[in-house]
Amino acid sequence: MYQLSNILAAAGSAETGASGEIQGVATLDVVIIAAYILGVVGIGLYAGKLMKKKSSTGDSKDYFLAGGTLKWPMIGLALFATNISCVHLVSLAQSGFDSGLLNGNFEWMAAFTLILLSLFFAPFYIKSKVATLPDFLEKRYNRPCRDMLAVFSLVSAVIIHIGFSFLTGGIVLRDIFGVDIYVAIIAIAALTALYTIVGGLLAVVLTEAIQTVILIAGASIITWIAYDKMGGWNAMVTSLEMTGDTEKLSMLRPHGDESGMPWYAIMLGYPVLGIWYWCADQTIVQRVLGAKDENHARVGPIFAGIIKIIPVFIFVLPGLLAYTLASTGKLDLTALTDAEGVVDSKGIYTAMITQLLPIGIKGLVIAALLAALMSTVSGALNSISTLTAFDLFKRFKPETPDTQLVFIGRIAAAVALVLAIALVPMLIKAPSIFNALNSIIAHIAAPVTCVFLLGVFWKKANAFSAQWTMVIGAAAGTTAYFTDASAGIAGGFMMMAFYLFVFCVVVQVALTLISGQKVPQSSADLCWDHPLDPVRQPGWSGIGNYKFLSVLLLVIMGVLYYAFR
Repeated sequence: MYQLSNILAAAGSAETGASGEIQGVATLDVVIIAAYILGVVGIGLYAGKLMKKKSSTGDSKDYFLAGGTLKWPMIGLALFATNISCVHLVSLAQSGFDSGLLNGNFEWMAAFTLILLSLFFAPFYIKSKVATLPDFLEKRYNRPCRDMLAVFSLVSAVIIHIGFSFLTGGIVLRDIFGVDIYVAIIAIAALTALYTIVGGLLAVVLTEAIQTVILIAGASIITWIAYDKMGGWNAMVTSLEMTGDTEKLSMLRPHGDESGMPWYAIMLGYPVLGIWYWCADQTIVQRVLGAKDENHARVGPIFAGIIKIIPVFIFVLPGLLAYTLASTGKLDLTALTDAEGVVDSKGIYTAMITQLLPIGIKGLVIAALLAALMSTVSGALNSISTLTAFDLFKRFKPETPDTQLVFIGRIAAAVALVLAIALVPMLIKAPSIFNALNSIIAHIAAPVTCVFLLGVFWKKANAFSAQWTMVIGAAAGTTAYFTDASAGIAGGFMMMAFYLFVFCVVVQVALTLISGQKVPQSSADLCWDHPLDPVRQPGWSGIGNYKFLSVLLLVIMGVLYYAFR
């Protein structure tokens, strides 16, 4: 609570105008933000208390996987909340200002990979009764594959899920309250860790469900106010026509588009990123592993896919609205404009909050930003705890009691927080946070996507080929990243992800055929006999059936892409 008091004190000691506003935020807004933070922490601690009462034996799976009690609505909301962070709210608005709706593809394409998670991956994860994805990889291949994925997942969780989230959250709080960026980061880290480390996955998922509602409400409010101030959709289109920027409304761009991200780069590159992120990343998939049964594990991701339609309209569109508002003189970006007239678009979302929102609503939207930050960090911390306890510690000391595993997981989460905060000075140097984040993912995702896909669909894929594909693929991706090889490729880092994936597939297939290593029957059982086998399972009856919902989501996405082609 000491760090929280620092933020509030900093806000309270800032310059106050005649209206009673503090750094553009009124006392009422500060009260709303403080009430939100205290409420979420209190609910998280209460969830931890409930789990402790339920699990009198200290069962580690109760802590790490919520005792396998999660139902589809909570899974879907938690998947969405863990995915959406301050990075999305701030940088998607920035991308909307710079390139229009284009980066909304990272939201809509997620629907297709979530369908893959529902149809092809979730059933095996549930049936194999694994606590972590590295555990699954060991059952399908071997222990070295498990170790590599565990380390890979820990590093990606600290950098991608926590480090970048802290960076954008710290920038927003600094710009709004005028507090030091590291004071803001440490305060949020301490509060999030408090309920996450104590409460486990149940606390994480319960608070994420609440935070999702607040996040969507806050983002929707700022979108509506900007939309209303602009004068509606037609007024926005007219403004874009006047400035010759109507291409900003297109989601699919032609070859040679100045954005550097043509339609084929999206279609070929995103699945590589998406399958790793949504189907093979512990931080995300842990919600599915805690499902009550297979049907809930299937329907939860589809529900998340439906929710993922929304971000284009409440995260990306506000940036485009800010662009047209600024071009018509309805939004003052003087503070973000340099001597040469170039706008630093990283501050767009903050400018919209301080200029467009009335007192009280500002507090709600800032609370939504904090919700996005805290939900992502809490989800990552829980996955780090699980990976450390099950995949690193218990492997070497299998006799470790559950109570000690929980303690070890909590220590790991605390260490991860410290490491993530230490990385912020390096991450802050990135010129574009969203592109920097996705560029890292594009260069590391290919080998993991490859071994998971071939592992689930090709029975001949053996341990030797998977192990060396991960080593060779990681080396190739790291080399390409540090040599900036994607700079000279049409489609940039998205096409680089596709090329790296093709390379990894060739490597694994070749090594499988050359080695001739037999696949044990227990491993072969974790592979579909036929690509259509997953959809032959009946599921629930009625509109809750996973097959019906999958087709419905595909139709919706087809209509949306046709409308914004």
